Amino acid sequence: MPREYCDLYLGTDCIPVPETPFSDSHSLSPQEIVPMLIGSTVEAIERELVLQTLARCHGNRTQAAHMLGFSVRTMRNKIRQYATDGVDIPAHS
Repeated sequence: MPREYCDLYLGTDCIPVPETPFSDSHSLSPQEIVPMLIGSTVEAIERELVLQTLARCHGNRTQAAHMLGFSVRTMRNKIRQYATDGVDIPAHS
């Protein structure tokens, strides 16, 4: 997965959030994650979640949509909007 999609930038100041190693033995609970997100807009959080899910799915939009609980049409519309806003979208590999 490309490094640029692994980094999580939130908030208006684009402060990088420390990367937490992914481990099957310990997943962060919502109570641990939400305090790190305070100060960010829901739109920014959703965009980063969509982009990182796409990267994790190697750009497979159908798989990413299903993982996020979106329809493929909703995913396509979000990606189109992000592209219009100048955001780099992970390519299907």
